[in-house]
Amino acid sequence: MTGLAQGCVVAADGVLIIRKEAGWTSHDVVAKIRRLLGGGKVGHAGTLDPAATGVLPVLLGKGTRIAEYLMEWDKEYQAVLRLGETTDTQDATGTVLTRKAADGVTPEAICQAVERFCGPIEQLPPMYSAIKVGGVPLYRKAREGKTVERKVRTVLIQHLEVQAIEGRDVTLRVACSKGTYVRTLCADIGESLGVGGHLLSLERSRVGPLTLEQALTVEDVRTHAALGTLAAKVVSMNQALERLPAAQVGPVTATRVLHGVSVPASQVIRWESGGLKSPGAPVRILDENGRLLAIGRYPDSPGAPIAVEKVLVDRE
Repeated sequence: MTGLAQGCVVAADGVLIIRKEAGWTSHDVVAKIRRLLGGGKVGHAGTLDPAATGVLPVLLGKGTRIAEYLMEWDKEYQAVLRLGETTDTQDATGTVLTRKAADGVTPEAICQAVERFCGPIEQLPPMYSAIKVGGVPLYRKAREGKTVERKVRTVLIQHLEVQAIEGRDVTLRVACSKGTYVRTLCADIGESLGVGGHLLSLERSRVGPLTLEQALTVEDVRTHAALGTLAAKVVSMNQALERLPAAQVGPVTATRVLHGVSVPASQVIRWESGGLKSPGAPVRILDENGRLLAIGRYPDSPGAPIAVEKVLVDRE
């Protein structure tokens, strides 16, 4: 891919919704975008395995400061479960461990098994994962042939639907909370059917409000950057965080917010629509023109101020 001239930087802080291709790591995508834009701050929120495709939020400029909030969003996937084979990685990139005939598994049995995995479920994180135990990623231990004790954790499967069954391959639509391993979900469904299974392919179709329909390929980014139209494709930080509740403040309070001063409850002009206002939850702080100034934390007690956690604009 031909890069652009050095110094071709998009003057926008926010999120590019990238359609990641198979074979690239999330870091590869970030490196490609950074090179295309001639440098600057570029990051990502919500890692995808190299074999997976779909939505990868790529953060530009000050947008890199909101990664932790984007990673809290729920996600949606289209996954293909292959029945009758287990692998050491729980996906198609691994070594096959067992094979069993899946011919006797009926569509009715598959649908019944899938239904049992809706709602809160417990997952044991796979050894081939980036979770650190003792400061070392599990996948490094796995590559050494070692198994490390992991803690089971609870995740939420909000929606799980069988979309198609073709032989031993089952296409699933999965909406789930952060921290869910779809390959572990596939392996567990296969185990519950008595034949085993693994994740054959995975496409992420949504991260919070960011959808695949909005996504650009890396080639699209190159084209828009060359034409000078890429800034219009950048989702603002305020748009990307639209699910968070928002407190609007006047000009005097806004100036104080830029210095990290907490917002007294009496200084909130109004609350805009967004997520639930629960104690300790993140809150957008906006000026009277609707500009995103900072991220705060909703107070733990009535009448307490909103603590400013991250200032997102330069002081005026």
